[in-house]
Amino acid sequence: MTMASRDRLIPTIYECDSNNRQNHTVVSDMDGTLLVGRSSFAYFALIAFDVGGILRLLLLLLAAPFVGLLYYFVSESAGIKVLIFATFAGVKVSSIKSAARAVLPKHYSDDLHPETWRVFSSCGRKCVLTANPRIMVEPFLNNYLDVDVVLGTEISSFKGVATGLVAAPGVLVGENKAVALRKAFGDQEMPHVGMGDRDTDIPFLKLCKEKYMVPARPGTRPVRAETLPKPVIFHDGRLVQKPTLSRALLITLWLPFGIILSILRVFFLSLLPISISQSVMILLGCSVTTKGVPKHFSGGKGVVFVCNHRTVIDAVVVSACLGRMTTTISYSVASFTEFISPIKTSKLTRNRATDARLIEQILDQGKFLVMCPEGTTCREPYLLRFSALFAELTDRIVPVAVSIKTGMFHGSTARGHKWLDPFFYYMNPIPAYDVTFLNMLPPDRTCKAGKSSFDVANNVQEMIANTLSYTCTTLTRKDKYRVLAGTDGLVDTKSASKVIA
Repeated sequence: MTMASRDRLIPTIYECDSNNRQNHTVVSDMDGTLLVGRSSFAYFALIAFDVGGILRLLLLLLAAPFVGLLYYFVSESAGIKVLIFATFAGVKVSSIKSAARAVLPKHYSDDLHPETWRVFSSCGRKCVLTANPRIMVEPFLNNYLDVDVVLGTEISSFKGVATGLVAAPGVLVGENKAVALRKAFGDQEMPHVGMGDRDTDIPFLKLCKEKYMVPARPGTRPVRAETLPKPVIFHDGRLVQKPTLSRALLITLWLPFGIILSILRVFFLSLLPISISQSVMILLGCSVTTKGVPKHFSGGKGVVFVCNHRTVIDAVVVSACLGRMTTTISYSVASFTEFISPIKTSKLTRNRATDARLIEQILDQGKFLVMCPEGTTCREPYLLRFSALFAELTDRIVPVAVSIKTGMFHGSTARGHKWLDPFFYYMNPIPAYDVTFLNMLPPDRTCKAGKSSFDVANNVQEMIANTLSYTCTTLTRKDKYRVLAGTDGLVDTKSASKVIA
């Protein structure tokens, strides 16, 4: 069947009515149907870089031309098999699951097809059929799109390590998709709506009461993230953008230069006086924009600069903007990061009384203290709940709104090597920090005026959020690590979107 004759027989998704579908079952292909992008290379590349670094990504890049030839001259199944082997061979299954849970959802959620999603989200029961490994796609589909049934290619493993081979019945393309759908639904009624985007989807579409094709239309814009059932607030992995073939090649070519540049930036900034750090950052290609820098403070007691948390070097950048030495506190900083820090770092113990004494000692000495009461970094435009401890100990509080811009690499991680965080941030060609100092809280908005520490902390959180146009949440550091560590893969939508009054 030719493309033209197929399109005459099967209507497009634009002709599908999405009203009154609450009692209907929908089944959809993934690449090119549920997702705008028709190629799965970028998602394999994300896994490859996360589990094997640049060498694994390089292996995948070298395999890419061979994959393309197989797609066009042999079969889609053969191409997928090579992608799976290059990405998964010799990798622990637990590592693949971890990357699929923590890294891929962000990138999948940024590529949902608007018309497919219109129909897909309107149906009561949802099923996804895909040639991609089920282990890759299931965490996103189950946890963020409320998909009931996920049918994908199964990978084989030996003693917890992926062999890189495909398990029976093989790659889910063509008739294999139809067989898998019949087996999954058994004696149940077949799906009311089926959606695909290519000839190899026709066998499973024939099993559905209504069938639709999703034509490739250049310029199709993905669904806005805020319209999804659950926002992807927490995610991990080092790559900022989805690594298409050209981006993956660019990353591979840039990395040797980026490593050298990053080492130079980190050690120059760790050795030079903090008073000239901002100028040095700019000379080294690290943009730092500041607004509202305070000039002086009356009185002898120290001042707390309360920041939202984007990377491990937030406090260093704030100190550079102030042009003077400060102290920062943290729950968990890698020893190497602490060693190269140009400012003093004190470790908290999570014992409230002990930590309170430590902060009071710093302030009693008249020092500037930079702290991030979120307790952990957040990459998305959300603020986690602020710990109220700082509000109990001082009324000299300066909120600081911090935002960053990176093009290639994230300067934070929850699952990787934390000591590499500053290096990854400075590995970006032109990393940028925007730091806005707000006015010190007036006495009547502090605990000194009788306000509770929680009210003060929430007020500071809201001030910073309004400055950055971020959303306040009641989520905590524990919630983040639950999501990324896999103990709880769901994000509570209500708490995620709740704005603190």
